[in-house]
Amino acid sequence: MKQFFPSWVRVPVVFFIIFGLIEYFVDSGEQPAFIKESSVLLFLLLVLIILVATEAIVASMSNILYQSLDEKGKARYDAKKEAPSALAAWVKSTYKKLLKSKPVEEEHEIILDHNYDGIRELDNSLPPWWLYSFYISIIFAVIYMFKYHVFDGDNQYVELEQEYAEAKIAIEEYKKTAKNLVDFNTVEVLTETSDLKAGEAIYIANCVACHKADGGGGIGPNLTDNRWILGGGIKNVFKTVSEGGRDGKGMIAWKQSLKPLEIAQVSSYLLQFQGKTAAEPKAAEGDIIWPENAGE
Repeated sequence: MKQFFPSWVRVPVVFFIIFGLIEYFVDSGEQPAFIKESSVLLFLLLVLIILVATEAIVASMSNILYQSLDEKGKARYDAKKEAPSALAAWVKSTYKKLLKSKPVEEEHEIILDHNYDGIRELDNSLPPWWLYSFYISIIFAVIYMFKYHVFDGDNQYVELEQEYAEAKIAIEEYKKTAKNLVDFNTVEVLTETSDLKAGEAIYIANCVACHKADGGGGIGPNLTDNRWILGGGIKNVFKTVSEGGRDGKGMIAWKQSLKPLEIAQVSSYLLQFQGKTAAEPKAAEGDIIWPENAGE
């Protein structure tokens, strides 16, 4: 491995492999792990120091072992070190072909007449990799020009608008399944048994003291009649439970202690009192008559 990758290549490669593994396994949100977590940064610095120290120790040990050899051993070591492997020889040969340059012993064939204070200029050909890259860039530029400036192809602004539209659709789809994102504008009556049971438990724990168990009303208004002080229907009831009732004498705002889903559940549950007969119903309050379909 040392024949192909010197220490100044090996150390950074190993370091960034370790860094990549840490970044992959450490959940650090949008920021890189080594920025958000100071302990990770210190660990990475420690790893880098260990790698550099290891390379230095190995190099020192190799030098000590080399110096301990006799002349024949040093000769065998030097011969083995100087003999490149087949792969290394192929890489070196391929690299020279890609450069398409003359070897040093043949440079006299391509020396130009220019002479600047003893500095001579060689007439080397451009490296094929550079030349082909240049040709490819020209082809790309022509295609780009025709697509975006002649045929008005979608540019980055159009792509951004498309991504915004796709994101908006994705958000709406997500909201359909994320019940805790419900608000006054998106709430709907919950009809599943599990939601109504949860709403009943919330009602018993928080609302019975003012509205009674059967919704007949006490300190709070009657929930069984068809009149509502702040508006009927799931949206108005959700808003009233969330934001509270009338200033100074109304219900507290439950949004501080209940999640949006819980408010939707208890709102859906108490709407079921509509039309039922309470044991001791309180007199109707409010001027808004709740239509039959207002809870839908």
